[in-house]
Amino acid sequence: MASNIYRQLFCSFFKIGGFTFGGGWAMISLIEKEVVDRRRWIDRGEFLDQLAIAQSLPGILAVNISVAVGDKLRGMRGSIAAATGTIILPFLIILAIAIFLTPETIKNNEVISAIFKGIRPAVTALIIAPVLTSARSAGITWKTVWIPATVALLIWSGLPWISNPILYIVIGGTAGYFHYCRRSIRKAGNKRKEETA
Repeated sequence: MASNIYRQLFCSFFKIGGFTFGGGWAMISLIEKEVVDRRRWIDRGEFLDQLAIAQSLPGILAVNISVAVGDKLRGMRGSIAAATGTIILPFLIILAIAIFLTPETIKNNEVISAIFKGIRPAVTALIIAPVLTSARSAGITWKTVWIPATVALLIWSGLPWISNPILYIVIGGTAGYFHYCRRSIRKAGNKRKEETA
C-alpha cells in the first residue's frame, strides 16, 4: 500500500511535469485537478494554503507544491517521489534540446517556431484558469478584488522597490497576522461578555 502511494505520487507528478508547457503557473490547474479533484489527497482550501507557501518560498513553484503534497501524504519519502516525478522528464527534455537544438536552429526552423507560436495561447489560458479558481476559492469578492488588482499593477509597473513581489508577500503576511490577532481579541472579548451576562 505504501509503495503504491509513492508510485502514484511519482506518476501523477511525472505526467504533470512532462506534459505542461509554460512553467509553474501553467501547471497549477493540472496539479489542482490531479491532487484535489481526482486523487483527493488534499482539499481545495489546503491546496490554496500550499500554493501560497510554495509561492512565498524560493525555487520552482511546481516542485515546491509537489514537495508539500508528498510531505503531507508520506513525509520525506513522499516529497522525494513527488519532486522526482515533477523534475525528471523536463530535465531530460531540456538536456536533449541543449544537446541537439541551438537557439539559432529553433529560430531558423519554421516548423518548431510555428509549434511554439501555437503553444503560447494555450499557455496563457493555463495561467489564467488557476488564477480565477484560486481567487474564487480564496473568497475574493467585488469588494476585495481591488487588492490583487492593485498589487498586480504595481508589480507590472517596473518601478524600483514598488515592483518587488517580496514586498507584497511581506505586507500580505503582516496584514494577515494583524487581522488574525484582531479577530482573536474580538472573539475573546465577546466570550467574556457572554460569560459575565
